[in-house]
Amino acid sequence: MKHDEYTLPGRHVIDRYVEVPLDWRSADNDEKIVVFFREVCHPAKRNDRLPLLVFLQGGPGGKSPRPTKDDPVWLSEAIKQYRVILPDQRGTGRSARITAATMEKMSDPETAANYLSHFDAHAVVADLEYIRKNVYQDVTWETLGQSYGGFLTLTYLSHAPEGLAKCYIAGGLPSLSPDAGEVYRRTYRRVARKMEAYYARYPSDSEKLDDIADHIRANQPRLPNGDILTVRRFQTLGLLLGMGDGPEKLHWLIEEAFTSEKKEALNRHFLNEVMTLTGLDENPLFAALHEHIYATPDAEYAWAAEREREHHHEFSQEHRPLYLTGEMIYPWMFEEISALKPFRDGVHALAGKRLTKPFYDRERLAHNSVPVAAAIYFDDMYVDAGLSVETAEVVDNLAYWMTNEFEHDGLRQDPKVFKKLVSLLEDC
Repeated sequence: MKHDEYTLPGRHVIDRYVEVPLDWRSADNDEKIVVFFREVCHPAKRNDRLPLLVFLQGGPGGKSPRPTKDDPVWLSEAIKQYRVILPDQRGTGRSARITAATMEKMSDPETAANYLSHFDAHAVVADLEYIRKNVYQDVTWETLGQSYGGFLTLTYLSHAPEGLAKCYIAGGLPSLSPDAGEVYRRTYRRVARKMEAYYARYPSDSEKLDDIADHIRANQPRLPNGDILTVRRFQTLGLLLGMGDGPEKLHWLIEEAFTSEKKEALNRHFLNEVMTLTGLDENPLFAALHEHIYATPDAEYAWAAEREREHHHEFSQEHRPLYLTGEMIYPWMFEEISALKPFRDGVHALAGKRLTKPFYDRERLAHNSVPVAAAIYFDDMYVDAGLSVETAEVVDNLAYWMTNEFEHDGLRQDPKVFKKLVSLLEDC
């Protein structure tokens, strides 16, 4: 269904939406939600018959990028040959976005957990297949998955490969046997190495971070929205360190943390930035569904990052120099962060559940016939490169490029990444 059509500098855009079942698993799926997607092409090619490329955003809980003249950089390359589809995955952006207000309406934890379970990878793939068949006349299309978008890609290849012509993955090849404990054992070590590299680059920042942590511990300052800032919430700023410009963003943030050299109070601007960076107000599903992406029919994940942290004492709140944490979600976040508090009971209930159907079909992937190209970032802080290589060696018809030139956001930073992925499948 067409919603709106317009031309931006360098991009012609059509906004579309469809109605799909909330629950794809049930035969009685009368309840509907709206899924929004944006179609983008070069203005000069708006009437051309172009192959389709669907972008699968990272997350979970991330909406598709909003295009501008030069951003994202990969899009400028892609529209030279494709009509690009930018879906807001269900629960994000304009696709039945889940917020704190949504969860406040849930009657009990089981109802909330069941509702959240309708927004997993299986449902996202079902939405995409509905769009492909009903809007684009059942034509096969190609996909480009960034980070969690790679997880979605393998779910797509496992359960509906007939809809796919080619697949590209950037920084998102997951383990096919997703033991959450092993994932976090590896990623804690990677975050520790990022902290060591950060302190080697900015030696004086060790004292700065320690001073901030000591002040927070002693004074329990409030953020502008009323949340109490704790040391462990402050530590979650380490999420920045896995991006190309993340260390610099952190460095510039903390250099103006205090109002004066006496270090008696934290700057309001600093507190506002910390609130925004750690508040998850824009994408609460990132926290609510984060460990659920590692769920299997054989085991519940049950707060794997929290359990594993106990074995890595350098990440304690008292450790000096202070070590920040990475892409980890903890149960206390649903007690301390305003945007997440209404999710608490539902997320706890979901954490104890097992999948009824696995996200990945290892046997089917071992006999995969769809050409796949993947970029694996050697120093990736979020998606362990070792686990990615193990997966790459199992999935048939997959070519990968290992590089240490980029961090996890290489696709967003340099058009070279997209061009390299396309080149790997040029002869397919």
